[in-house]
Amino acid sequence: MATVKTERRQKIKKRIRSKVAGSSSRPRLSVFRSNTSIYAQLIDDEAGKTLLSASSQEIVKGKNATIETSKEVGKRLAERALEKGISEVVFDRNGYLYHGRVKALAEGGREGGLKF
Repeated sequence: MATVKTERRQKIKKRIRSKVAGSSSRPRLSVFRSNTSIYAQLIDDEAGKTLLSASSQEIVKGKNATIETSKEVGKRLAERALEKGISEVVFDRNGYLYHGRVKALAEGGREGGLKF
């Protein structure tokens, strides 16, 4: 049984995904935020493949992800994307509010050289 909070997020996520889609030239940057970590991946929706990913687990093993860690994840993802020749992405906040760790990840990606 899902809680009201998760149902609300799923509803928002569905609305966002109806408008946002990634391609090989401009993949979708999808964010997943758990209580302890934050994950980001670049997805090509046309091919149905994940191109690359980054997470806070790579930076701080076993510790809770902070805003600074989230920013570092965004920079790391941007660095990997630029190595693969990807400079433009479509941001998918996955139903989360654009606030706190999600916002920090996006700002880190922008600082790393990604264009949203």
